[in-house]
Parts: sequence; C-alpha cells; structure tokens
Amino acid sequence: MLKNYKMIISYDGTRYDGWQKQKNTENTIQGKLETLLSRMAGTEISVHGSGRTDAGVHALGQTANFRMDTELSEEELFAAMNEYLPDDIAVRSLRAVSDRFHSRLSAVGKVYRYRLYVGEGKPVFDRKYVWQLPEKLDIDRMREAAAFLTGQHDFKAFCKNRRMKKSTVRRLDRIEIEKSFDGTRIDLTFEGNGFLQNMVRILTGTLVECGLGLKKPEEMEQILASGERSFAGQTAPAKGLVLMEVNY
Repeated sequence: MLKNYKMIISYDGTRYDGWQKQKNTENTIQGKLETLLSRMAGTEISVHGSGRTDAGVHALGQTANFRMDTELSEEELFAAMNEYLPDDIAVRSLRAVSDRFHSRLSAVGKVYRYRLYVGEGKPVFDRKYVWQLPEKLDIDRMREAAAFLTGQHDFKAFCKNRRMKKSTVRRLDRIEIEKSFDGTRIDLTFEGNGFLQNMVRILTGTLVECGLGLKKPEEMEQILASGERSFAGQTAPAKGLVLMEVNY
C-alpha cells in the first residue's frame, strides 16, 4: 500500500550543492535521499522538500515528504535510512501522514537562524557554521533596523532573482537579535510566512552593515520601497545560515 511519509531532516550543508536535485551534480541533499529510498523501494521515489536551501546552507529541521510502498514499519524505515545515509545527513523523525500533506504546499511559515562571530580570535570548531566579522557591531542599531523590516512588505530588494515574476510580498513575523554572554556570537532569528531566494542572507548582510555604521536603520524603508537589489546590503555567506523549523 502506497503511503505518504513525512520526515524531519537535519544536515550539514558544507559539502553539498544545495537541497535541490540537479542534472550537473549528484551531490545534493534531495539527490542523496531519493537515491537511497529508490534503492530500498526498487522503484523511483521522489522526495519533496519544504523549500530549497542553497549550497553550504545547513538545516536542523527541514521537512520533506515522499510516497512509498514498503513492508517496513515506520521504525524500521527510520532506522534503515539513518544507517545508510551519509554521516552529515540525519532523519530526526518519520511517520505516515495524510495523503493531503505536502511539505511545501502545506507549510505556513519557517524559522531561520543566522550566526555571526565577532572578535579577533578564530572560531576553530565553529568556522563552518558562522560568518566571522573582525569589527564589533552595534546591536541596538541592528534591532532598530530590524523593526522597519518586520511585518508584511514587498521584499523584492532582498531577493537574488531580479527576474522574479511571482509576488515578492512576504510577511516577517519577527527578527530577533541576541548576543552571547561573552559577546563573540550574535544570533539573528527570522520567522515568516515565506522567504525569497537569498532573502535571509541579504537581510543579514544589510543588518550587519547597519551594525557597522554603513547604513542607517531608517534607510530600510527606502530600500523596501525601491525594490532594487543594489540598494540593500551584501549577501551574507551561506555557512552561517540554518533552517531551524518549518511550521504547519
């Protein structure tokens, strides 16, 4: 009997060419999952993710679903996948769900976290997961700028795809900026109903420029109104970004 399975996946995106399966590379998260499940099922299996993550981006709580006819129980399927997947990809949970469930179409929001490291020292053990900045940041200025960005706006200026034909209006429910006790780590948490290509990384780059004094917080209104990518800040490196959770 063909069942629809929902799974939550964690992965270290450092060595992968992103989530989405591509013709010119086999080194994608979706590709690894589909290859394993297709071998287990003896037929081609398609895995649908809640959305794409770029090359080098990580996930703690990516959600995906696939349909498969198997005699294995949920527990056995879960164990088999984790046994044969690479060490940098893990299935955190797996269960059969309603046929109506679709990881992307059923999603109502996502939570991303971007991590910065500020200081002269080297973050040896975290170097693959942070954007290291040598200069201190003004957190208050960053929070002031973030307040202009929350709510429903046209985020075209914060989208990599300049030829985007679909609506670029999204709702950002919150942007939280928190500093660690020793001041070396700054976490930016973004929660919203959807995100455009590179949107979180461009938002982060723009907020960093505010923290460095290169942009004024009130400029966020002008950037949003312009719809021009060139008005926003730089695109933060992929390695600091983690998809934390998908909401349904």
